[in-house]
Amino acid sequence: MTDFLQFQIITTLCFQRLFIEVINVATQHSTQIRENVHIREPKKYQVIMHNDDFTTMDFVVSILIDIFQKTPAAAEILMLQVHKSGRAMVGIYPYDIACTKVRLALNRAKAQNFPFRMTVEEV
Repeated sequence: MTDFLQFQIITTLCFQRLFIEVINVATQHSTQIRENVHIREPKKYQVIMHNDDFTTMDFVVSILIDIFQKTPAAAEILMLQVHKSGRAMVGIYPYDIACTKVRLALNRAKAQNFPFRMTVEEV
């Protein structure tokens, strides 16, 4: 066997051994990191619907049914609560979902020229 061929074999074996050691260290290290991670529930936010004198009750009920997945009976009750007390909590969601639902409702209200108002508040 030539010296060059022996050198290539030895170098290849060393790199393989080094590569295996790096993988073992990386695996042990990443396992340690995973053990230390604590997953928390996302903060919850309530969606508040506000009363105004121009948005129709039918529109409010349709928003509650279509966007907030309320039953027609529950939507009627919430709509009357908004009408009588000035505001009502219509759902509790993680922040991004709450904002998305509010944005959908406000866009639909804007398209129909209603001054409809909703807010998102941390629980």
